[in-house]
Amino acid sequence: MVLASDTLWLALVIFIARVFDVSLGTLRHALIIRQKRLLAFCIAFLESMIWVFAVSKVLNDLSDPLTAFSFALGFATGTFVGMTLENVLKIGDQVVKVFTLQGEAVAAALRNAGFRVTEFSGKGRDGVVVLLFVQVRRREVRTVLKESRMLDPNCYLVVEDIRWREHAIV
Repeated sequence: MVLASDTLWLALVIFIARVFDVSLGTLRHALIIRQKRLLAFCIAFLESMIWVFAVSKVLNDLSDPLTAFSFALGFATGTFVGMTLENVLKIGDQVVKVFTLQGEAVAAALRNAGFRVTEFSGKGRDGVVVLLFVQVRRREVRTVLKESRMLDPNCYLVVEDIRWREHAIV
């Protein structure tokens, strides 16, 4: 009975290690895309140390299907947890493009709320359309969407990830 208990504990440790290392890997990818090099470096080191520990435990006894199962289940769970964490942390910047017939009012309201707004004029199917570009932190996107929709319920919104550039024209 002690052997079964030891195997269960080992499987649990492998599962938890994999959840951590894969979650860190998901965050690392998000940081790489957003040019956060030092933080990505530190996370990569920690992630690989955990992975080496977990894989060594599985390879120690390849005849035990429970440890292999917990390794795979930890990978899948870590993917889910990492995606959830990245969504909660909202790392990086995005641009919100607002296509609106009420450009001046929407732009003024967004500026009054503290957002930087760039305006473009264009022609759409129904006539003159104003395109607003608003660069925001990911955690501020909902505010821009809500503010825009409040003034123009029919506006068309597009949200895109952007990479920060050191010498950007503002």
